[in-house]
Amino acid sequence: MTSIRQRTLGLALLVFGISMLVIGCISYRYAAHEIEALYDASLAQNARLLEGILQAPLPEEARSALLNSVEDALERAVQSDQRFAQHRDDSKLAFQLWQQDHLLLRSTNAPDAPMAGLPPGFTSQHIGGHEWRIYVLNVTESSQRIIVSEREDVRGDVIRAVALRTLMPDLIGLPLLTALLWWSIGWGLAPLSRMAEQIRSRDPHNLQPLTLSPLPQELDTIAGALNRLLERIRIMRVREKRFIADAAHELRTPLAVLDLHAQNALTADHRDDRREALSLLRGGVARSTRLVTQLLTLARLEPEEETQPEYRTTHLLSEVREALAKLSPLAAERGQQLLLNADEQPDWLMLEEPGGIETLIQNLVGNAIQHSPNKSAISITLTATSAGFQLTVDDHGPGIPISERKKVVERFQRAGPSAGSGLGLSIVERLVTRHKGKLQLEDAPNGGLRVRIYLQRLQEE
Repeated sequence: MTSIRQRTLGLALLVFGISMLVIGCISYRYAAHEIEALYDASLAQNARLLEGILQAPLPEEARSALLNSVEDALERAVQSDQRFAQHRDDSKLAFQLWQQDHLLLRSTNAPDAPMAGLPPGFTSQHIGGHEWRIYVLNVTESSQRIIVSEREDVRGDVIRAVALRTLMPDLIGLPLLTALLWWSIGWGLAPLSRMAEQIRSRDPHNLQPLTLSPLPQELDTIAGALNRLLERIRIMRVREKRFIADAAHELRTPLAVLDLHAQNALTADHRDDRREALSLLRGGVARSTRLVTQLLTLARLEPEEETQPEYRTTHLLSEVREALAKLSPLAAERGQQLLLNADEQPDWLMLEEPGGIETLIQNLVGNAIQHSPNKSAISITLTATSAGFQLTVDDHGPGIPISERKKVVERFQRAGPSAGSGLGLSIVERLVTRHKGKLQLEDAPNGGLRVRIYLQRLQEE
């Protein structure tokens, strides 16, 4: 797998190379344009210089001698250029001086025929196997015509030389730039390497936050996310250990009782004693099953910052009826009645965590069945308001003293000698909280405990 340093370096060099190529192309075009303009200006200047010589107020003999001197100087320049091959630009420059159709003067490398037509100005023509840039100047108040030309390949050589000299420092400096980028990227990624080394060398049981300071802003975000993840893992491990400890503590006594009933059944001499022991064993299994179910439910309802329950739209009245139907056989065994009081007209739609209402009713009404005397009535009342719903459960049990009502919603807190595992109201309180509701414990009008729950009309997001 490619490292971040290699990927970053490759991307930087690619961007630099493309930028240098684009800049080089623009520089080449700009240099070519400027050099073309410079050479055109030089051609025009040379033509004006010859025009000045021709228009000088000199006798005809002196003028002829001056032109012959110019021609001799050009010839010597050509011979000198042949001796010093590195300076060849002068040999590429040619000129002609015409008097109508009569050639008065020309440079050695210029042909005898006219190099351009009559129209004055700049033209480009192919002559003698080469491309020439030609400037024609008509001498003022005269029939003479000056033609100055230059080979295009000279200009191309100059342009290429300028472009090469411009790009040469970049080409030479590219390896140095690569080394500097490699070092600077490594230096910039050093905190990441230190963080990786610290994570790699940590004890698997060490869930304490990472301590790296100072950190760049990007790594600080990663370190914060890792620390939050470690904290969530630590909380989950604490929950797991607490669940195991709670389960071991709460199941130890029921399992011992079950073992005792099993031994009694095995050692019983009479059929009635064996039947009684087995009946007690069956009741103990039912209580242990209920305890395990409550432990698992409570573990599922543990608050977790990283997850939010997914709600679904449900009909509160229908959910309550279905849950009560499942509890009816349990109440019938004790001759108890489950009375549901609700209005059929209001809108009972709300957002519910899947299975939440059923679990809430099972624990509330299950506790009421367990603590109420046989052949008593348990009243469940549902009312709807504009703000939400109110669920009330009244039983005829011993109730809960006011001084103990705050702590009975905590885990494994029991009230009175007939209390169960101490998980039912804790589960109810967690469910109400997850549904953004409110739980109240009061005295029932006819004795016993009244549990009042307020549920909001949650709106779908």
